[in-house]
Amino acid sequence: MGDIRYDGRVAIVTGACTGIGRQYALDLASRGASVVVNDSGCDRHGDGCSESAADRIADEIISGGGKAVAVYGDVSEASTGRNLVETALDKFGGVDILVSNAGIIRDSTFLKTSESDWDRIVNVHLKGAFLVTRPAFNVMRERGYGRIILTTSGAGLYGNYGQANYAAAKMGLVGLMNVMELEGAKYNIHVNTIAPLANTRMTAELFPGKLAELMKPSYVTALGLFLLSEECKQTGHIYNAAGSWYSRTEVMCCPGKIVGDGIGPVTPENVRENFSSINSLEGGRPLGSLQESFSFIVPLLK
Repeated sequence: MGDIRYDGRVAIVTGACTGIGRQYALDLASRGASVVVNDSGCDRHGDGCSESAADRIADEIISGGGKAVAVYGDVSEASTGRNLVETALDKFGGVDILVSNAGIIRDSTFLKTSESDWDRIVNVHLKGAFLVTRPAFNVMRERGYGRIILTTSGAGLYGNYGQANYAAAKMGLVGLMNVMELEGAKYNIHVNTIAPLANTRMTAELFPGKLAELMKPSYVTALGLFLLSEECKQTGHIYNAAGSWYSRTEVMCCPGKIVGDGIGPVTPENVRENFSSINSLEGGRPLGSLQESFSFIVPLLK
């Protein structure tokens, strides 16, 4: 098997000027993709801006022999998503790949989280992914091909103290992926989600000394580049990437228990009597859609 390549493919990468996003942009370009790089140039809290930030990474790619164009803008504004896709079409003739990576943090405990900080985080992570993905998805549907990565977080999947706004937005991206997977299937659009952990400006204080070397962004993008390749058939999956450790996470539904005869009323006491079965994870399995969950209540129809 040869190297994974993206010759002739056009990629959009948001949050492309630092950390994992920068690595995605460089890696995709080095393997033949034409890359539209996006960044607002803000700091990790979403403050400030710099139109030169996106130019720098595009210039770096071009100076290395790759193809790139910079698009400045905040992903939480609808005009940015439209501009990214229009630029990809005008400059390179299509959109095949999207890495929705832009993100910021504004951490505080739940009771201290202000409405403005909640809105800012949700707007960048969740609404921003929607506003960029929707126009790209439309082009991919027309062309019959697309590969998309959304960026979730262990904070959303498992919880993290002091990150209610961030966790809620990141878990929302899993729901977005679940629907996009179903709606994109017949158009050969694959959508996966990665929960990354790497040494970036958002997490620098977590990885002192030698640990930082073990948590390079390139470890995350190694998984991402495979998922973005034409040969990868997986879609609708959640993956963890931390250093050189990779795994899959699933939301599962368990068999549970039909309480009573399925016809008569159910009381809280009935639930209490059967709660050990209701609460059990034994026999759990992932479901492909909401409709599949109906299989657990089929016995009621007999």
